[in-house]
This record gives sequence, C-alpha cells and structure tokens, in this order.
Amino acid sequence: MRVAFVSGNRETLPDPVLPLGVLYVMAATPDRHSKVLIDLCFEESPAQALSSALRSFEPDVVALGIRNIQRSDYTGARDTLDHYARLVEAAREATPAPIVLGGSGFSVMPGALLAHLGADYGISGDGEIAFPGLLDALESGSSFDSIGNLHRLSGGGVISNPSPPAFPDLNALATPDRGLADQRYYDLSGIDSLQTSRGCPLRCDYCTYPRIEGRVGRLRDPARVVDEFEGIASERASASHVFVVDSVFNLPARHAAAVCRELIERGAPLPWTCYVNPLGFDAALAELMARAGCAGMEVGADSGSEQTLRRLRKGFETDHVRRLHDLARAAGIPDCHTFILGTPGEDLDDVRQTLDFIGDLDPFSAILMIWTDDTEALAPDLAASRRRLRESIVELLDDRRTDLPWWSIPELGVNYDAKLFRMLRRRGLRGPLWQHARSSPLLRPPARAGSRQSPTMKNGATETT
Repeated sequence: MRVAFVSGNRETLPDPVLPLGVLYVMAATPDRHSKVLIDLCFEESPAQALSSALRSFEPDVVALGIRNIQRSDYTGARDTLDHYARLVEAAREATPAPIVLGGSGFSVMPGALLAHLGADYGISGDGEIAFPGLLDALESGSSFDSIGNLHRLSGGGVISNPSPPAFPDLNALATPDRGLADQRYYDLSGIDSLQTSRGCPLRCDYCTYPRIEGRVGRLRDPARVVDEFEGIASERASASHVFVVDSVFNLPARHAAAVCRELIERGAPLPWTCYVNPLGFDAALAELMARAGCAGMEVGADSGSEQTLRRLRKGFETDHVRRLHDLARAAGIPDCHTFILGTPGEDLDDVRQTLDFIGDLDPFSAILMIWTDDTEALAPDLAASRRRLRESIVELLDDRRTDLPWWSIPELGVNYDAKLFRMLRRRGLRGPLWQHARSSPLLRPPARAGSRQSPTMKNGATETT
C-alpha cells in the first residue's frame, strides 16, 4: 500500500520540534509499503501543501499525526483544532484514501477528536503495532476487532477497541530515520529528540501522559539509548543538543543512573536536557547527570502552594522543589521550573503564593503559564466559565512581570516572543533558549501594561528582523 505519513504540527515557539512520534510509526511500518513523509511544520500554506503532496503521491492511506491540542504557551486550543480540521478537509478533497489520526494530541481524547475532525480511523497511544495491523486489515478486508486502541467512525458514532494486552517492546522497535526530517529542525536550534522510556507511574490530577503512554514504565536498554545518542552526534552534523522527551527522565532513578553511566563511559557525545521530577532525585543522581553531559533540567513544579500541590496530587511538597533546586545548583545543572496558574480549585491567593515562592526559590529560569483544560477546545461554555479567573491572573502577572528578570510569561510575551527567539538564534545560541537566560542581554522583562514591546538590546537600540 502507498502510505502518506503527515506531520501536522506547526508549533515553532520556542523552537520547532522533530516529529519523532511519526518517525517511530513510520519506521515500524513494513518496507513492503511505499512510504512518504509530508511535514507541514515550515509550510506557509499547510493545507495547500498537503493537498499538492497527496495529489502527487496518490496514497492508499493518509496517516495524520496530531502532536498537541494546545499551543505551547497554554493560550488556547481552538485554533489548533481548526488547523487540523482544515488538513482533514484538504486531504478529503485531494484523495479518496481513508484518513487515520494518531499522535499524543489525538490520544488525549480520541473519540471526541475523531468525531469532531471527521477522519475515518484513529489510533491512540503507541502506534507501532496498531498502525501496521490496521494496514493489514485494510489491505485484506479482515476484521478490525483485534487492533488495540483503534477508533473508527461507524453509523454516525465512534467504535473504540479496548487497549492491547501488552505494550510494544521498546528495545525491539526500529530506530527512527532522522534522515527523513527537514534539515531546518537542526539548523534553527541544533536540538534533536530522543526517548529512553515510555509510561508514567505518577498520578498528577491534570496530566495526560498516562492516557498517551500508559502508567507502566517501559525502559529502553541504556546501551541502545547511547547508541542512538552516538548516531545523532555522528550522522546529524547540525545537531548540537539532545532533548530527552521522556515524561520524567529520573523515574525510575535506577534507569536514569544506568543511562548516565553508559553516557559517561562513552564520553558523553552531546549535551542534553530532560524532564525531572523532585521525587527520586538525589545528590548522587545529580552528580551522575552532570558528568554524563546534562546541560539542563526542566521541572514541573506547577505550584508554590502546598494546598494546590495536594489537590493536583503531585506527590511532593515545596520543600522537595527547593531541595531539587539546591542539588541541581550544587551539581552545576541549570534548572527551569514550570508553574501552571489557575488550575481547578485555585484562587488569586494561591497564585500570589506561587509567585512569592518563585521569587524566593530563584531558579535558573521559570516559565509561568495560565491553566487551560484540553477539553475546552470542544466545550466553549467551560472556557467561558473560567475566563474571569484568567483575566484576573493576567492582571496580576502584568503587575509583577518585572519581579524576576529570568522568568518567562508566554501570555504577556515576557521573554517569550518569536522575534526575540529569532534574534537569540542568530547570535548562535543553541539548545533550549532558557539555558541562556542568565547570559543573554536580550532576555529582560519589558515594561508592564501588556505593551508586548519588541525586545531591546542592552544599549536600548532595537534590533530589526
């Protein structure tokens, strides 16, 4: 069969992200099928580009990956879903081939998205076994019943198969072919992506990772992980940094330590960044990570309010966050903490407490986002009911936008702006941009009142683009 794999993600802030999930499923699809990657990330007119590519390729199946529902700045999801609706419409006009949805964004609410977007099929969770199985069924006309996590439109409704009895063995999966990826992913930021495990055992109240990857931690052999590190270093000349995309790198800590030891033994081929949880983090692991080339860690601290942390079922307290920060600083690893303001049950006093906590903690960098539920994209009434609190949080953040020069507030464009990011990249800064927060004169909070001023140079002269 002729299969068109489409990466629909167009999120470029702070940087475009390699479509690793699509490449994994593409690598798992047998070579007896004719395969092509259609990447829309850098297209000015993505629907038109998709239509043209499909008419040229004439596929038997269109596989459309949905990486995110929301924008990375947590400012909404409606326009993202409108984008994917346009892609489905463009595919319908270009080819009679069935459309299959997948990806982490789709897995958050697969039945609702399949019905809303009007595709034919969808696969939630891991797709490396299910998608080739769907191709076999389409090719032979056999039953779909044995394909785990398959969703399909039928009789005006959605039929969803149960989850498969077992997850794919990560060590048996084919390595994604990064040679298929657009070179601009590397040229713009120097960042490649790599996965050492799937699944998250935590039970954070809001988190969608368990729906995407399951709660069972599945670990890759550290030797295979570092083989991939070395492959990126040797084969991708423009890659100067690796982002480990595990939901949490340090859980379990023993696996993280084993990966670090393997990296140390082989000379730490590239600097890397990962997501870290305050649980399962100690001085020994911090030291190993530093020796293994860890250049930064991103921490989902979420709140500086003990009450909110308990409500979110984070499993840790603010003292754990402080301890992680102290250990990271002692090991020389920059830490970036993400805080989500206005989660269900929070009020402005909780938000003020979080802002005070961040100021006292003074992490290397911090990102402050206002809570938006994924389901709001399909529930306008729910979005409207939360609008007042959001507006109040924006006003509070605007008043305090200059509290710390190193924090980013995407909602207000504080140290989070496309023009600023382009300027930083043109200065040769590689890897995650927050890691340059303390060294770049361009990163400084603009004046309050939501002016969204252009970033300025240290001497006050605006750099034009």
